[in-house]
Parts: sequence; C-alpha cells; structure tokens
Amino acid sequence: MGAIEDVYDDLDTDVEFEEFEAAVEDKVEQMGGLADEETAAMLIAHELRDEEVEGVADVAPGMNDVKFLAKVMSIGDLRTFDRDGEDDDGRVVNVEVADESGRIRITMWDDMAEDAVDSLEIGQVLRVAGRPKDGYNGVEVDVDKVEPAPDAEVDVEALDTYRVEDLSLGLSDVNLTGRVLSTDSVRTFDRDDGSEGRVSNLTLGDPTGRVRVTLWDEKADLAAEFDGGDAVEVVDGYVRERDGTLELHVGNRGALEAVDEEIEYVPDTTEVGALELGETVDLAGGVIETDPKRTFDRDDGSEGQVRNVRIKDETGDIRVALWGEKADLDIDLADYVVFTDVEIQDGWQDDLEASAGWQSTVSVMDDAPEDAADTDTEAAQSTGLGAFENAGGDSANDAATDGSTTGPEDSGSGAVAATVADQSADAGSAAGGTETFTGTVVQAGSPVVLDDGSETRSVETDESLRLGEEVTVSGPIEEGTITATEIERAN
Repeated sequence: MGAIEDVYDDLDTDVEFEEFEAAVEDKVEQMGGLADEETAAMLIAHELRDEEVEGVADVAPGMNDVKFLAKVMSIGDLRTFDRDGEDDDGRVVNVEVADESGRIRITMWDDMAEDAVDSLEIGQVLRVAGRPKDGYNGVEVDVDKVEPAPDAEVDVEALDTYRVEDLSLGLSDVNLTGRVLSTDSVRTFDRDDGSEGRVSNLTLGDPTGRVRVTLWDEKADLAAEFDGGDAVEVVDGYVRERDGTLELHVGNRGALEAVDEEIEYVPDTTEVGALELGETVDLAGGVIETDPKRTFDRDDGSEGQVRNVRIKDETGDIRVALWGEKADLDIDLADYVVFTDVEIQDGWQDDLEASAGWQSTVSVMDDAPEDAADTDTEAAQSTGLGAFENAGGDSANDAATDGSTTGPEDSGSGAVAATVADQSADAGSAAGGTETFTGTVVQAGSPVVLDDGSETRSVETDESLRLGEEVTVSGPIEEGTITATEIERAN
C-alpha cells in the first residue's frame, strides 16, 4: 500500500479515493516538487479534516472553507448587478439547501450562478464547498465549488407547498395556504433614502399553527381584499424573524391569492382559569359582555382608542382590552372569538385582564368548538347573572370604573335589547302596564339592560347609568321595555 493510500485510510471522509488521489497529485504539481506524495497527501487530509462538517447546523461564521452534503429545497431567481469599475454585470443566485440537521442558504456567483439556474433541481443532493458568512437571514455560504452527489442520501423532504409548522428562518420561495384570521390596515413609513414605504399585515392559520404575514409596498393593499375566514395562498414568500417569532413576508416577487378551499384552524389556547400574571398566551371564549369604544390622549398628543369585551370559557371569564384598530372590530355578544399573543396584566382590584395590542390577532370564528362554554345570548340572559358568573357584579363594575379603558357611553348592542324585550313580554308584562324592577346594569346606553339574577329588563332612560350599578326603576312597560319615570340608586 502506498503513502497516499495510508493517509486516506486514516481519514473519516465521504470523499472518494480517486478524488483524494487527484487532489494529492494537483498539490504536488502546485508545489513544484517541494512536497512528495506523502506530504501532499497529509496536507490534503488536513484540509479535509478542517473543512468537513457533520451537517449544515454546524456551519458557522468565522470558519474557513467548509464542505457538506445537502438537498436542494428551493432555487431563487438569477439576479444581475453592476460591478464598480467593470463593464460586465455580476450575476448571483441564492439556493436553499437542507439536511437532517437544518437548513442554510448558499450563494453562487456569475457563471456558477447561471449553471445553477439551468441545471439544479428541487430535491437534488449536492456536495458543497464554500466560505461561511453572516447573511441577512443568518449564516450563508459563498460557494467555491458545488457538484451533484447522486449516490448520496439526505433524509429531508423537499416541499412544493409549506404548512405553518414547516417554516424556518431563511426560507424563500414559500407557497403556503391558510385561513385568514385577522387583517390590519396599510401603514406608511419613511425609508433611509427618503422614499415612502408601505406595509400591512394579516394572520393566517392552518391545521398546524398560525403565522403573521407582512405585505410590503405594492402588495400592502392586498390585506384589505380579504376578510376573516377567507382561504388564501401566499406565493413566493420568504421567512424573517421579529421579536423571536417567525413571520412570512411578501415582496414584489410574491403574491397573495384567493383559493377555493376549506382550511381548518384549531387554536391551541390557554384556559382562563389557568392564566398567570405576565404571560403572553392565546385565549378563546364566547363573548358575554361588550363595552363601547373609548378614546384617550397619549403623552405624545396623539389620540388612542380602546374597547373592552369579556369572554368566558368552561373555567372562567376575563376582560380583554382591544387597543388601536382592534377596538373597531365587529364583535358582538355570543360571538366565539380567538385572541392570540395577548398579555396577561393586572386589572382593576387585582383581577387579571388580557391586553390585545399590535402584536395580537383577534379572530371571530364561524363556529365555536363543541366543548365551548354556552354563551348564547338568549340562553345567558334568560338565566340572569348566574349564567355570566358574576359578569354583572364586581367585575362589570370594575370594567366601567377603570378610566383607562372604559366609558359609560352606549355599547351599541341592539341584539341584546331585542332579546330582553322578547323575554320580558313572554314573562307576562302587559303592554301599557307599569312595573318596578331592581337589578344590576349589564348594558349601559340606550336601552339600558338590568339583570336581577333570574331575569332581565330593558329600560329607556335619559339617566347615565354605569355598568355594574344596582338600581330600581319604575315606569310604564310596553313591548317588554320599561320607560323609567323614577330611578333609585342603591346606597
């Protein structure tokens, strides 16, 4: 056995002996006779030991040239750019590759880039040699050499269509179908070059999870074209990270299109009874109480807005503060609503409350799960305050008196008034008669709704009554509504 074979046998490498032997001969020739075959073989072996990595997850900036096997997951477009001081344009293409340990972007330039676009295929296994660096999406590798490895196996699936659970940082050319959970309006911002940028967001869910989608510039208007529950497909998206969370972005190359599919989304939510202060969680429940929107002045002189709703599940109920544009959402009594990424904070009198800010999503679902708490409006009101688990007691009063988030104005809920009127008529209150009724205000505005724990009454009055306030009203009743001529507040 010769010197080259001896050195090769001591190596733990995927490089074939013929390739190793050829590299040794090249090294001998390069050194002009300054090294014999054994010395050259040892130099090549040293390079291989330094360069070979177990998988793409081991590639890190600061390494010298690295080598690894990986499968092609996606191939970007060939782009051209001007080189300073040169007549010829440069060419570049980004390719996403992966193995069992992770995923990484490799960058090929000029003739190699053109060859890659012409010859590479999704699912093809490559042997890559190159130089790691810090890229925009994390670690990238500038490729020095790449060749097919048809006999090698890499056990990772190349996807044409992704699910939310398949997303990872640095992915591009992502096609993903999901159900619209929420949308935001278009916002503008100033770029460093003085131009104006535009951005909007929506949130998509599929059976594996949810993801925030960011739409840039000319694509920003697409968010307004869809409503909650619509099925859409993101085409040619790319994955970025914000505040530790993956987002799917759509730029000039991408698209957002309606699709005719039924897409299931089942949120993984935390029960109300298990909430703890300081958590950021997902919540879901039926709406048992809605407050009017309130505006306020911020420290910077701008005007903000907030609206409170109270939701209930099988373990309890909690107030949710909807900030900014979320205060304008169409949420009514008995709706089943999913809130994601809400922060659990101290509420009034040590109660917990949830805060839905810019990072949160709010989705009114078509149907509540079969095991959801019964929050049907008629059923809840026919059984009085007991069905709300103290919704009209201290917690409702707290909601009304917390000046930062609530106000006494009309909640604008006509459905509850109509239901109460029907129930009052069914209870035997004759039109044209008079009635005295004592109860707690569970809806402020016009009409006011009172609940005494077993039944409810709708009341017309010019008096300003607060949620949670206990009052006694007297007056004529017609079609289930008392027109109050006297109102007495409890001491």
